[in-house]
Amino acid sequence: MADNNGQEKTEKATPRKLRKSREEGQVARSTEISNFTVFSAGMLTLMLSRSFLGSQFYGFAKGIFENLNTLNIRINLLQMYATKWALFFVISTAPFFLGILVFTLAANILQVGFKITPKALMPKFDKLNPLKGLKKVFFSSQSFVETVKSLMKFVIIGYLVYIFISDMTEETTGLASYSVVDILQFMSDKAYSLIIKLSLMYAVFAAADFIYQKYKFKKDMMMTKQEVKDEVKQTEGNPEIKGRIKSVQMEMARKRMMRELPTADVVITNPTHLAVAIKYDPLKNNAPVIIAKGADLLAKKIKEIARENGIYIYEDKPLARLLYRSCEIGDEIPEALFEAVAKVLAFVYGLRKRRKSIV
Repeated sequence: MADNNGQEKTEKATPRKLRKSREEGQVARSTEISNFTVFSAGMLTLMLSRSFLGSQFYGFAKGIFENLNTLNIRINLLQMYATKWALFFVISTAPFFLGILVFTLAANILQVGFKITPKALMPKFDKLNPLKGLKKVFFSSQSFVETVKSLMKFVIIGYLVYIFISDMTEETTGLASYSVVDILQFMSDKAYSLIIKLSLMYAVFAAADFIYQKYKFKKDMMMTKQEVKDEVKQTEGNPEIKGRIKSVQMEMARKRMMRELPTADVVITNPTHLAVAIKYDPLKNNAPVIIAKGADLLAKKIKEIARENGIYIYEDKPLARLLYRSCEIGDEIPEALFEAVAKVLAFVYGLRKRRKSIV
């Protein structure tokens, strides 16, 4: 399945693309499910409401035939019967259409869920191009598949009806001895039997089409590697720009760190590769705080600034490694290192006190 520039769609659709396609009304929906639902709901409604429909028709017909001998055709009489006929039609067909509407909505919601998509209702003028329409009808793979499906339905349904009628023909030989009511009951039972069989057959066909539509939609939604990269750029930003921003942020943090470094109480080293500067202000913090840290060249720079500002450089390899790995700039030291850091600070404070007493 090649795409533009010879690239193949080998990647699964991203959630963003699936969400966008859903907003535009592009979902895995089977029309056969909808057709099956309309057919089955209509037939089921007829079966459940046949007593109601019979009583309605009986009452309407009785009212007409009882008054035939005294019927005097006038314009107002015609208007009255037209109103009655319209009312009879609405009342009689309301359960049928209501049942179809409810079942059809339920079938679509079960397929794709419930979501109002205004974009799907917007007119798309590119679809009005007759050349594109003809090409889609006669030369697309979708039209070929739909043609094959229609032929399969025609053949299967035709064969099923042929078998059913052949079997029923043999049973009709005894209808001569039946009463009119029995004949009507026989025909009604056979009609509903045929409807049930057709519905079951249609259910299997609709289920198969639903599985195919899911597969086709998943295949159509696949993306090329370049499309995935472009989408990442759109949603998360260009990686190069993000890298540049991150480097600028790191540089600003480094400069801020270097500005605060002269206020440190001590710099703990390992002694060549790591350097961690610590400051303790009991009025602001509950524990000593890491105000600077670095490795290799940055560690060397930290030690240089420490010497320039008279900050004591304390060598403790294990402690320097633990502080560098477990703390970030601005963090208070962990409780597990309180005692070790406290000893270092006590040593530095004692050294300062002795220096002041000498001065």
